[in-house]
Amino acid sequence: MQINYRFASGKPENIRKFVDEIVAVAPDAVVIGGAAVVPSMLQATRTVPIVFTNVIDPIGAGYIESMAKPGGNATGFVMLEYSMTAKWLELLKEIAPSITRAAVLRDPTVAGGVGQFGAIATAAPTLQIEVTPVSLNVASTMERSIATFAQTANGSLVATASALTIIHRDLIVRLAARHKLPSVFHRRLFVANGGLMSYGPDVLDQFRKAAGYVDRILRGEKPADLPVQAPTKYELAINLKTAKALDLTVPPTLLARADEVIE
Repeated sequence: MQINYRFASGKPENIRKFVDEIVAVAPDAVVIGGAAVVPSMLQATRTVPIVFTNVIDPIGAGYIESMAKPGGNATGFVMLEYSMTAKWLELLKEIAPSITRAAVLRDPTVAGGVGQFGAIATAAPTLQIEVTPVSLNVASTMERSIATFAQTANGSLVATASALTIIHRDLIVRLAARHKLPSVFHRRLFVANGGLMSYGPDVLDQFRKAAGYVDRILRGEKPADLPVQAPTKYELAINLKTAKALDLTVPPTLLARADEVIE
């Protein structure tokens, strides 16, 4: 078996180039990590089987017809369900009870960014938190928006899942630390880099499951008949060093639920 791989780093010029290169070798199947590449790959081919991972709202984005019956040449695994995003606010309120405001970083140009913010905004009143959307699209604008937001007390930061969140991850973590904003992310990667908390799926597990789907496709099954799956478990990671820098005492009940504690 021959495996060709490319890493686009979220850059549009790389995505266009690498999609053309991959399609040119006429692969038996393509595995895609994240949503940034999926639209270009679907534009390039409607026949090569595609298995995506860590995608948000593939129905809203137009990648599939339904979760149970994708219908086209793409199937795979979603990163989260919108209802789960309320947990981010709950965790912030648990670790920092005084917060009343949250800056929500999201990409407003994609269905996943709009949907995540909508779900968070719906859950916020119950927790007595006021949410402010902050666009991830331009780093300098995001930086100014967070600086302005942080001028008022009792703030926090939610970084929703998107390719732009990953691209700007170091800047986002630095801004949260600079403005002393308790923060929550969708991947452990951010906590390892100094973010306060993360709550999200096991990203590597999605690729393991994707390998299983590729095996089934190579044995003759069609992506149209393989249901798109959502995570069955979300993992919590906490950075105690960051909590200390923010003068936060992590409740023992929260520590006990953590899958990983970074000290």
